Amino acid sequence: MRLSNTVLCRIAMAGLVLSSTGVRADGLADLKAALARLQGQTPLKAVLDISRSSRQGEGKELEETFSKAAVTLEDGARGLQVLYGKDLLARVETEENAKERDSKAKTPTLSAMGDISAGELRPMILAAGTLARRMEKAIFKREEVQAYAGKPARLLSFEFPLESLPEKDRKYIKEYEGSLDIWIAADGTPLASHSKDKVSGRAFVVISFESNNDEQSVYSVVGQRLITVHKEAKSSGSGAGEKGESHVTKTLTPQA
Repeated sequence: MRLSNTVLCRIAMAGLVLSSTGVRADGLADLKAALARLQGQTPLKAVLDISRSSRQGEGKELEETFSKAAVTLEDGARGLQVLYGKDLLARVETEENAKERDSKAKTPTLSAMGDISAGELRPMILAAGTLARRMEKAIFKREEVQAYAGKPARLLSFEFPLESLPEKDRKYIKEYEGSLDIWIAADGTPLASHSKDKVSGRAFVVISFESNNDEQSVYSVVGQRLITVHKEAKSSGSGAGEKGESHVTKTLTPQA
C-alpha cells in the first residue's frame, strides 16, 4: 500500500513532536504545565498599537468609523504604567471639544482609548493566566498534530458549554456555540489561539438577537511571562432592528 505525500508528512511531523517531548502525547497536561510556568513577573516594556473599525446601521443610517492609537506601557515592580504621547492627547482634546459643540461629532481616537484600559491590557501582558481561566470553563475535545507557521506543533481543541456564560444571560439564549483552539509547541508553550462563539435568542418576548465573535491571538515569551503580541477580534450582531460590526487589531511590540 502506498501512502500519499500528505499522510507521510503528517507521520513525520508526529514523530518530530513525540521525539522532542520524550514520546509524550498528553498535550493538555503539557499546556497546563506551561501556563503555570509562564505566569512570572518579568519586567515588560512595550509599544501597543491599536486600530478599530466599526459599522453601525444600514442604508442612509449607516455610520462607519476608523480609529488608531498607540501607547507605551511598562509593567514591573511599580505596577502597570501607560504613557500617552502628546500627539495622542492632543487628538483626544480636539475630539472632546468637537463633541461639546456637536453631539454627533465623530470621536475615533476616544473610541480607541477605550481599548487601553487596565481591563483590556492585562489579558495581553498576562496571557498565561488569561488562557488558564478560559480553559477552566471549557471542555477538552481532542488533540492533533498540526503545524503552525510552518513548524511542528500540536492543536488542542475545546468547546464551551452554555453553562460557561453568565447565569443571568442564559434565560435569553436559544442557541449557543463556542469553541477554542490552541496551538502549542513541543514543551506545551502556547503559540496561538483561535476562539469563536455564536449566540442567538430572544429578550423581552419580542426582541430577537444574534451575535458572532471571532478572536485570533499570537503569543510570545518574555522571560517567564507569556504575552499576546497580536490580537485580532471581529464581532457582529443584530437585534431590535439594528445591525453592527467591529474589527479591532492590537499589536504589542516588546522594547529592549
